[in-house]
Amino acid sequence: MTRHGLARVLSKRGLCSRTQAAVWIAEGLVTVNGRTVRDAEHPVRMDVDRVDVRGLDDASAAPVFIALNKPRGLVTTARDEQGRDTVYRCFDGASLPWLAPVGRLDKASEGLLLFSNDPAWAARVTDPATGPSKLYHVQIDRLADDVLLDALRAGVHDGGETLSAASVDVLRHGERNAWLEIVLEAGRNRHIRRMLTAHGVGVIRLVRVAIGCVTLGSLPKGGWRPLSVGEAQSLAPPGRAR
Repeated sequence: MTRHGLARVLSKRGLCSRTQAAVWIAEGLVTVNGRTVRDAEHPVRMDVDRVDVRGLDDASAAPVFIALNKPRGLVTTARDEQGRDTVYRCFDGASLPWLAPVGRLDKASEGLLLFSNDPAWAARVTDPATGPSKLYHVQIDRLADDVLLDALRAGVHDGGETLSAASVDVLRHGERNAWLEIVLEAGRNRHIRRMLTAHGVGVIRLVRVAIGCVTLGSLPKGGWRPLSVGEAQSLAPPGRAR
């Protein structure tokens, strides 16, 4: 029977991050079959051994799915070594279990960001082959002509990766810049910024406005809401990932 390290088991149950699990284990808060275990790598049979954390009840592992309107300037991480504000600031004072970001937005980007304590659901959402598409509104520092649009649709090679978009269209033009609507089927790190940089185009604002059926809507900056059951199931139907 397959065994996993104790810290990994707690993380897979959606109770905390693996780092936090190691802290709880070292503090003697975790028992396996009634016995306190202080080794984060202690082998556990997930469907056989009983694992308990002092102070937590079964409700702590209930699946939670959150949509956040990430403000610009926050980093998508639980802790930042440089002391920068993180997206978790938006949850201050909320009675939520441990949540992990489902995908990322870089510090300069804003908009829809998902969180969950269900690692299996998150993996289905972020699967590059089967996950939902993502819709972005991007303000660039020049006007967009057909040459640029065709080049972006064709994709670019950068850092050994092929970066392309499912669609690129003009939302509106100003006097000196334009807003583009870009759809990604599978995103890579700083995907849109790298695509545009390869063509000498700068990004003024980058806003993710939708992930699959979930839209940013009227959610205020820094605001969050639970996903409906229908939204969560639509984003990642059970068994869809490879």
